[in-house]
Amino acid sequence: MMSRLPLKTLSIAVLGALAANVQAADHEWTFQTSETAGEPQFEMKKAWAENVERMSDGRISIEILPVGAVVQANQTLQAVQSGILQGHLTDPSYFTGQDPAFGMIGNLAGAWSDPYDFLDYMNNAGGEALYNELVEPYGLHLIGAAATGLESLPSTRPIRSVEDMQGLKLRAPEGMVYNIFEAAGATPVNLPGSEVYTGLEKGVIDAADYTVFATNQAQGLHEFAPYPLYPGFHSLPMVSVSLNKQIWDGLPADLQAILETSVDDLAYEMVAQLKTRDLEAVREARQDPDIEIIDLPADQRREFRNIARQEWAEWADRNEITAEFYDSVVAYLENHNLL
Repeated sequence: MMSRLPLKTLSIAVLGALAANVQAADHEWTFQTSETAGEPQFEMKKAWAENVERMSDGRISIEILPVGAVVQANQTLQAVQSGILQGHLTDPSYFTGQDPAFGMIGNLAGAWSDPYDFLDYMNNAGGEALYNELVEPYGLHLIGAAATGLESLPSTRPIRSVEDMQGLKLRAPEGMVYNIFEAAGATPVNLPGSEVYTGLEKGVIDAADYTVFATNQAQGLHEFAPYPLYPGFHSLPMVSVSLNKQIWDGLPADLQAILETSVDDLAYEMVAQLKTRDLEAVREARQDPDIEIIDLPADQRREFRNIARQEWAEWADRNEITAEFYDSVVAYLENHNLL
């Protein structure tokens, strides 16, 4: 009579056989983002990592961490360079203190009316090559650029013209966005994103350059700032999807191609998803009689862009890369009749 293995022993044997058939990833990386866990963009970035694993047949495995999980948002550049992180998906404006070109390329305030134009410039008109010229000396390589939607501007008081920005206490990040709003007459306040809600609630700020309409609506900002400006006109942050350059240089060509293709997918999927969410949130907000959505008139958008363009020209004088970027992006905007 055949002897039988105890059930526990049999289970261990089966699990061991299964484990032997599971091939470990050739590359296991950790990327930190600039969002908190659960935010829509964070979930999109997690989906990107899962897509990379599928496309590479398991050869690449990427763990996506929220902002602050390993280092502060403005420290991921050094963390990727040193190998503490292998990559990041973040707004380059955080690194303006390292080089003004990060702030200028990361968010050329007032330039873009459509995120697809920005992606076209980065992919097809030299933007990504310029960014790599900037970032590779720091030991990183830009796999590709993505973008959020155009940011909305929640405000506690109606803004129907550039003149209405006079004296407006406006939350804005350090760098070009801050400078442009200051030139437009506002009084910028440098607050972290985590303090926007309480800042509006307590009257510390009157308005906020913060994020897209749907996120503002979901976080309840319109309860205190019931005059949101939408569609956006001022801010379109880049999302830099970057990897440690030494790791990038050591990858075979097929994995490099997979990563580049996956970031292109992420970029257009992110724009589309955020646009859909914005439109749904706008429909919801319009049902609230206490919320008035303001679309800044075309002549006022032109006035704001002219103010912004003067600031672009000043930043162009800061170093060689800011000058290259200024010439390149202005040529693109003019050639596409976007100025």
